[in-house]
Amino acid sequence: MRYVTSVERHAIKRGMEQGLEQGLEQGLKKGKLEGKLEGEATILQRLLTKRFGPLPEEIQCRLRTATLDQLDLWTERLLDAPTLSTVFDES
Repeated sequence: MRYVTSVERHAIKRGMEQGLEQGLEQGLKKGKLEGKLEGEATILQRLLTKRFGPLPEEIQCRLRTATLDQLDLWTERLLDAPTLSTVFDES
């Protein structure tokens, strides 16, 4: 077994601490994004249901898997859309 100097031990410890900090920070960012997506999707689903009635499973699935940009676009469209399909129109 190789001898590890105190400088090496300190460097290893610092590297492990930095790795842990980075991992926690990335996890926190990911968690915040997931929470924001879930919250926006829930609100949009409530608004769509209030305006157009019960939503088909296909639309509910699209809401659950949408990106933040998609949710923003659909929320804006909701204001003027005469039908549910107009909100989700891909053209």
